[in-house]
Amino acid sequence: MAVNVWQVGRAEVEQALREGAEGMLDQARGALASAEASVDISVESAFTLLYDAGRLAMAAVLVNQGLKTRGEGAHATVIDLVLAQTEPPKQEAFRAMRWMRPLRNDTQYPNPDRPRAARDDYDDAHEHVPEIIDRATKLVAVMPPF
Repeated sequence: MAVNVWQVGRAEVEQALREGAEGMLDQARGALASAEASVDISVESAFTLLYDAGRLAMAAVLVNQGLKTRGEGAHATVIDLVLAQTEPPKQEAFRAMRWMRPLRNDTQYPNPDRPRAARDDYDDAHEHVPEIIDRATKLVAVMPPF
């Protein structure tokens, strides 16, 4: 039986994409654990870590498909692309990233006219981020590359 080079190459690409996505999911889990460990030291840092955990998990879904966002607005694009692929039904956990993103920006790049993350924000985000990571993990396991 002849070996189809295209199929072999595609299998290698798919494996590389999966490994990259799984690495990002590991990073997301690490950011979540770091957020939980640091919330009593710095709620603002912990919130930023939670946001990063959610963003990394959602980006892993795209990387698994061979997609990567870059440049201005890349974080918003990650959220929009994952939501476009997973709704309906409504994805409350993924949608939470939409309110977390601007708050993370205002926290990381303070503006005296805008609030920074507080403990209530951390608590609200912490309700969603573990679910984001769990759902992204499940999607990576079943979604093929584009």
